[in-house]
Amino acid sequence: MPDTPDAIRTAALRKVYPAPGARRGAEQRPDIVALVGLDLTVGGGEFFGLLGPNGAGKTTTIGILTTRVKPTSGAASVAGADVVTNEVAVRQRIGVVPQRPNPDRSLNVRENLVFHAAYFGVARSVAARRAAALLDQLGIGDRGDAKVDQLSGGQQQRLMIARALIHEPRVIFLDEPTVGLDPQARHALWDILRELHAQGRTIIMTTHYMEEADRLCERLAIMDQGRLLALDTPQQLKTRAPGGTLVELVLDGDATAAASRARELAGVSSAEPQGSVLRVYADRGGELIPALIRTAGLEGRDVRDIHLSPPSLETLFISLTGRKLD
Repeated sequence: MPDTPDAIRTAALRKVYPAPGARRGAEQRPDIVALVGLDLTVGGGEFFGLLGPNGAGKTTTIGILTTRVKPTSGAASVAGADVVTNEVAVRQRIGVVPQRPNPDRSLNVRENLVFHAAYFGVARSVAARRAAALLDQLGIGDRGDAKVDQLSGGQQQRLMIARALIHEPRVIFLDEPTVGLDPQARHALWDILRELHAQGRTIIMTTHYMEEADRLCERLAIMDQGRLLALDTPQQLKTRAPGGTLVELVLDGDATAAASRARELAGVSSAEPQGSVLRVYADRGGELIPALIRTAGLEGRDVRDIHLSPPSLETLFISLTGRKLD
């Protein structure tokens, strides 16, 4: 199952959706820019992640790369095939695991796989062998005759992975694959994805879980509001978090004046107000808390709560966007 040197390439990729409810003669509403000039290259065999909140442009990116969404402008190719001019070739070369399982609930587990393989011209006898092997590999080999509704959420997601692999694609796309799963099922799915990656498969995954991105991905693109904010390995991205520890103080009023005063403290690399929250990046972290409390008091503010976060993907995301990843 050889990969091209670059499994994914995008250049100046842009997607604009018409304003919802727009109609002739009505008040003009601004269009929705979902993706702004995205440039990405993903190597063959790489585990690559797109990290960002809802509305960041992750799902739109996956939609374009899997030919479900037409780009407004720019270019994109998957396993050497252009997503606009060669849709059929792209679909033959990819497997897609949707955000929410969408199997045929009138069929049993094994039938779902065999019928899906038929779409790609896989002979029934070959598909049956592959289905049995995949179900065993994914830990649901004893559920082949079960109806989909008899499976747990985690088992249904495993079925979706098996369906995505049944025609032996070059690139696997997973859109928020662990949304709605309990922690045990999520960690079990992580183990499966690690095994698939160890087999040399190219995996492109969207997520808004920091821990998931950190533990699974070799490289990670942080996105927000349709823009690429940062791209590197998780470890290198964490070193870009400014000023070491993030100290957040929740005040009983606006934090603007306290932020101005906090910037004068030794060891503070930055201090920004976010409504009633004072966000401070500092080398000494917790050692500055008494001074920060005094600073807030000098501005007539009481401190209601305090949070400390060591350098992480989350602190980097906050520094880039000014908000937490929810």
